[in-house]
Amino acid sequence: MTAGSPKHQIDTSKPHPARVYDYLLGGKDHYLVDRELGEKLADFIRVGAEQNRAFMHRAVAWAAHRGIDQYLDIGTGIPTEPNLHQIVQEIVPAARVVYADNDPIVLRHAEALLVSSPEGATHYIEADIREPELILEHARTFLDFSRPVALSLIAVMHFILDEEDPHTIVRELVAQLAPGSCLILAQASLDAFPEAEEHVANTYSSKIPFRPRARAEIERFFGGLDLVEPGVVTGPEWYKDTPAPELTPYPGYVGVGLVP
Repeated sequence: MTAGSPKHQIDTSKPHPARVYDYLLGGKDHYLVDRELGEKLADFIRVGAEQNRAFMHRAVAWAAHRGIDQYLDIGTGIPTEPNLHQIVQEIVPAARVVYADNDPIVLRHAEALLVSSPEGATHYIEADIREPELILEHARTFLDFSRPVALSLIAVMHFILDEEDPHTIVRELVAQLAPGSCLILAQASLDAFPEAEEHVANTYSSKIPFRPRARAEIERFFGGLDLVEPGVVTGPEWYKDTPAPELTPYPGYVGVGLVP
């Protein structure tokens, strides 16, 4: 679903999470308002963005090595190579990947997300994670939900406020996954940076709805799933068959859960 006009128009008067994230990762697809906010953020937030990407690379590669050949990535963000499909199709060339995001600037760059291996395929949906049924409806036309699917929610749930019931959204998505599927999730937390709460509130949260969560709250996203070792940990602490990453301060927790 890439043709036609974006459902959500680009607003350059206020920062957008995907564009600020692009700035933090050293990209070029953002506006002055995004850069101005990014420049105010503490260094550990930039490091966290980089570590999010590194965790995603390790986690989806692990899933691909397990034989999972279908991926649903919600909150995709602006393409930053290597993208998810490039990681998994290097391992499973026939992998099928569905990307979903609500920022129209991501739609502009969807072509970069749709360059698949000859054996595999990729697809893009312009949709908001707050609309899980819509995402699933479109994803079902491209993925076979009777077989395992890896659901990737990297740095997206902290933009869903408590009143929007983030845990129910994740449960609704996971409920549609077949046994052997997995949830790959990274969520911001200030557990390790309590002194930064005021800074984050006065910079990021004052411009973009943002809800960092404690470890126990993040563990709830994996309710009913079999947590993969080492469980819910900081980004650099999660690795499987790769060398241990450098342990740098990380403002959040990550985890992978298997659908029994």
